Amino acid sequence: MLNIRWLPRRQHLSLSYTLNTKLNFHSLSQPKVDEFDDFLPWLKRKAGADISSALSIGKSAYGTSLFASKSITAGDCVLKVPYSVQLASDNLVPELKDLLSDEVGDAAKLAAVVLLEQRMGNDSGWAPYIRRLPCPEEMHCTIFWSDDELELIRQSSVYQETINQRSQIEKEFLAIRMALKNFPEMFKSITYKDFMHTYGLVTSRAWGSTKGYSLIPFADFLNHDGTSESIVLSDDDKQFSEVIADRSYAPGEQVLIRYGKFSNATLLLDFGFTHSYNIHDQVQIQGNIPHDDVLREMKWELLKRHHRPISNDVNCFDSSMDSFTIKEVRSGSGKGKGIPQSLRAFARVLCCTSPQELSDLAKEAAEHDGRLARRPLTNSSREIKAHQMLVSKLTRLAEDYDASIMSLGLVSSPITCGRLHIRRQMARDLLNGELRILKSASAWLRNYCDP
Repeated sequence: MLNIRWLPRRQHLSLSYTLNTKLNFHSLSQPKVDEFDDFLPWLKRKAGADISSALSIGKSAYGTSLFASKSITAGDCVLKVPYSVQLASDNLVPELKDLLSDEVGDAAKLAAVVLLEQRMGNDSGWAPYIRRLPCPEEMHCTIFWSDDELELIRQSSVYQETINQRSQIEKEFLAIRMALKNFPEMFKSITYKDFMHTYGLVTSRAWGSTKGYSLIPFADFLNHDGTSESIVLSDDDKQFSEVIADRSYAPGEQVLIRYGKFSNATLLLDFGFTHSYNIHDQVQIQGNIPHDDVLREMKWELLKRHHRPISNDVNCFDSSMDSFTIKEVRSGSGKGKGIPQSLRAFARVLCCTSPQELSDLAKEAAEHDGRLARRPLTNSSREIKAHQMLVSKLTRLAEDYDASIMSLGLVSSPITCGRLHIRRQMARDLLNGELRILKSASAWLRNYCDP
């Protein structure tokens, strides 16, 4: 059996860059870009074989793209890239790699590899690829946003996720800089800005695998379609990555793959683009027990004892006992799929007014696989009260989102108008999507509470 697996664009951090605010999947073919004339011959020489006879590099309205150079039929292999022409942390100088502690992850190590190749200039064996990677000014991942620009999305969890990611980048930079002192001839005057750029390249372009992160030349020119079934596959036995077309393409059509089933939050945080409407959108909310609640400690203890394990969802946002990810509820009736059962359980715990009520919930959890409030409360008035509390919270959040979206129209600057206009539109897409989720959840909950 072949050891074939999907390479997710994002494992712990993030994955592919494409300079888009919104993708239009009907882009017209453009002539081959002259600046890439030496790229494919170089890649063929390095790989010792053709990477693709079906694709050519061109420009769409959204930057560098890959187009069908001939008719493609669903099921065709459109490109195949050997591991030997993929940049990974294994390419790091062994002496430097040995000096790095465990706190330096694969993304940071690969960023150091890219830095070294950049410093070598035309002497680098990867120069035709490295010099075509985007510069910081072309990238819109939120780590590159100014503080004022980040204020546009303060309402979203992406705001704090960006701050956390910057903190992680700085921590790993300091560790790498300490090791680089032993190689002054290789890394001269490396700055935090330099490292953030290459780190952003890695976390926005690389694919994750059992080997860590890998940059796959040519494959990373493919743009994203959230509805596509084409993904990057890896065959460890045969040592190559490939893409199989999920549909037919006529010559000149842009060929697309799916980076992942990512919300606008993830697309913006890691890739630097958004969709005006994203079927994978979701919103993260925080739960809280007031400090003046006399049963606060008992409630937290109950939640700690019976909460589900902390995990990451498909978008890699943390999900814990006081943090909940809501997805769109597309039906006004039914089971409210999209509203986490854990959130409804949290509301039931929060609305308890006596130790006996908490004890009853604990007893029920013990009888039903250890999870809280698997069934509606027997006391219907308490059940409705808990869900009305959720309606109230989501309604307030929706009002805050509305205010944030309204404020976007007031932002203007003649100096940064171009960039700010793009990022303001991304912020609008992000907030509108999360507002849509909140409204759908609120509508279902209100219907649930109706007699």
